[in-house]
Order: sequence, then C-alpha cells, then structure tokens
Amino acid sequence: MSTPTPNPDYLVKLRKQFPAAEGTLALQFEKPAGFDFVAGQAMDLTLLQPRETDAEGNTRYFSIASAPHEDFLMVATRLRDTAFKRQLPGLEAGAEVKISAPGGSLRLHNNPARPAVFLAGGIGITPVRSILLRAAREKLAHRIFLFYSNRRPEDAAFLDELTILQQENPHFTLIATMTGMAKSALPWNGETKRLDRALLDKHLGEAKSPVYYVIGPPGMVTGVRAMLNQTGVDDDDIRAEDFGGY
Repeated sequence: MSTPTPNPDYLVKLRKQFPAAEGTLALQFEKPAGFDFVAGQAMDLTLLQPRETDAEGNTRYFSIASAPHEDFLMVATRLRDTAFKRQLPGLEAGAEVKISAPGGSLRLHNNPARPAVFLAGGIGITPVRSILLRAAREKLAHRIFLFYSNRRPEDAAFLDELTILQQENPHFTLIATMTGMAKSALPWNGETKRLDRALLDKHLGEAKSPVYYVIGPPGMVTGVRAMLNQTGVDDDDIRAEDFGGY
C-alpha cells in the first residue's frame, strides 16, 4: 500500500486589501501555479512571524471568495478583536502568508433541473460569490436564488457586485434583505424580513425540488435549518456550513 501524499502548502504574497463592507476586510493574494479548487471550497491561511498571537493561534480556515477562473485568491472576514485579525489591516502589498491546499465539500449540485436556493447571512456570502461567478462564466443552466440577509446595506459584503451579476445571468435572482434598517444611514427599498418560509415562498414561486444551501453564523444556520425541516424540507436536500467566530 502506498503512503498518501500530504496536501501541499503554498507561500503567497498579498496583492491588495480593501473594505468589502463596514467592518469586513477582503484580501487578494497571488494565485500559485497548480492551485486548483472547486467553487465553494476553503483553505487554511497562516500568518508568518506575527507580531502577536493568542490562544486561537495564527491560522484560520477561510472560504475562498474568488472564483476558480480569477487570477487571484481572495478571502474576506469580519474584523474582531483577536490577535490574528488585529494584524490583517496592517498587512501591506507583498506580505507573505502560508495557505493550504483547498478543501471542503460545499459546491453547487450537478443536476441543473433542480434549483439552488442559497440562504446566506453576513460573511457567509464568501463561498457563494465564488459559486455564482463560476455559474455565470460557464453559463450553467441551474436556476439559482440567493437570499442574502444582513442588518444593513453597510454590512453587506459584495452587494453591488451581486446586483450587477443578477443583470448578467438570467438564471440568477438576488433577494437581499436588511433586518436592522433603523440603524442604517442608507436608503433601502428591498426586503426587511428575516429568513423565514413566507419570504422564501414569496420569491421561489413554483421552483420544484430545490437544493438548499444555508451558510452563515452558527445561530442563523441552526435556525434556518430548523425552519426548513419544520416546513417539510428533508435533510438530504440541505447543505449547511456555519462560520463560527466571524
């Protein structure tokens, strides 16, 4: 029996960083040769020689927000007061980090006859961006609905890009909902309800046998999954991924 080859690590340099939303930082890195991944996968990112560290360590597991065809690797994260995340805004172009080979099983299902319904909360949008860009580029026939929940438009990473993508892909519908507009300084004419069955029924219409993808903070994922189960959706038709600590 042959010994399994360990997954390689890569050293990559930061190309640039920018605010993807209020309190959310996006970082674009060089894409190393041979780094192939499926839209929806994730990778470890390790800071090298950090100025400070804490009990959570120097490595985090990030969904890859960039699409496979893009010439960079991008992650995005909510900023919070940990040693790891305090250092991210100070990374300059050219700073080197270590990343792992991609992993994870979140990906768009194969059968285009079944609609895909994404229920994303906050930073859970990162793998969805990758999947949506891939679907548009490859002109996939899947009917795709994205219910994207945030408190305010200010908090919604990649919202403008997703709005444009809806115009480019006739199979894609974006339903953004903002549940805390009383604290927003921006206008909003869209939905303001939480993710519930009534909101889904309003926009899904006659969608037959959809596959549901629930991605976001743990509490949101647990609640939405329970709601789907209570309304008759089988666990076999639900893909879930929670973003703890974000």
